[in-house]
Amino acid sequence: MYGLLRNLLFRLPPERAHNVALGSLDVAQKLGILNTFTRQPEPCPVNVMGLEFPNPVGLAAGLDKNADHIDALGALGFGFIEVGTVTPLAQPGNPKPRMFRLPEHQAIINRMGFNNEGLEHLITNVRHRRYRGVLGINVGKNKDTPNEQSEQDYRKGIAAVYPYADYITVNVSSPNTPGLRDLQFGDSLKQLLHAIKEEQAACEQKHGRYVPVAVKIAPDMDEQGIRFVAAALLEAGLDGVIATNTTISREAVKGHAHEQEAGGLSGAPVREASVKVIQGLYAELGDRLPIIGVGGITDGDSAADKIRAGAKLVQIYTGFIYRGPSLINEAVEAIRKEIS
Repeated sequence: MYGLLRNLLFRLPPERAHNVALGSLDVAQKLGILNTFTRQPEPCPVNVMGLEFPNPVGLAAGLDKNADHIDALGALGFGFIEVGTVTPLAQPGNPKPRMFRLPEHQAIINRMGFNNEGLEHLITNVRHRRYRGVLGINVGKNKDTPNEQSEQDYRKGIAAVYPYADYITVNVSSPNTPGLRDLQFGDSLKQLLHAIKEEQAACEQKHGRYVPVAVKIAPDMDEQGIRFVAAALLEAGLDGVIATNTTISREAVKGHAHEQEAGGLSGAPVREASVKVIQGLYAELGDRLPIIGVGGITDGDSAADKIRAGAKLVQIYTGFIYRGPSLINEAVEAIRKEIS
């Protein structure tokens, strides 16, 4: 069924197809017929960051930037949902076209640029959701905010979403906001992590609950960079790390018509790089800091690869676009076998 729907959707431009698909999910959920087309995975509970997840397969940030579709997506069987990336102020993102399919590679290139309706819009949606599963909220900085002032945007984001999130992700790894990835290195990272922990502590005192904070990093790191990030995360006392975001490398798609398109490449081509980063992080972190594995999960085995590399949870996005809800069940079952 999903294969037929996907073929129809792929006749539309990618961004329009994305919106049509999510709108259709909303309608099916409101009519109570969504479960007719999906099968809930068997429970496979895991405890990570002090949170109980019904299964270890989540939805990555980016698919539902504004939390407009939480209830429908939450009904598909994900163990957790991550919405965003949200910035303090609404912004349109980069000019269109800004999303490109590479079906023969099970991949997507996007340069969306944190297009979103801002914190107020997202929080209104989160407050009115019916979904009661684990919810992560991914926060970023506005494009026009200079890097030296980025701390203010991240503090605003954390403070605003703190009462409504089960965990918060700080996105410093999108390639589509100029200069953003520079925040992953050197003193910039250490200063930002210190500010994040300060804000988290202030919010904990204000709201009387501890909400874990993770940082999302890029796959385009060498061994030295991975070691530095791992040490900085441990020193600052972060609660988790999400590895990885999209890649700027085009090595795996050389010769494709969209090879020269700017933006982040996701899907199967990023699988190997993501696993290497997870392995490198786990070599430094062990079980002291949980890793959430993302990037190139297109079947059960690639989900289990992330767990074998050291991840405790996984997230899917591009694979979900190509495979549909059946990928959730397949990934859960593969991970169940891996950890049993």
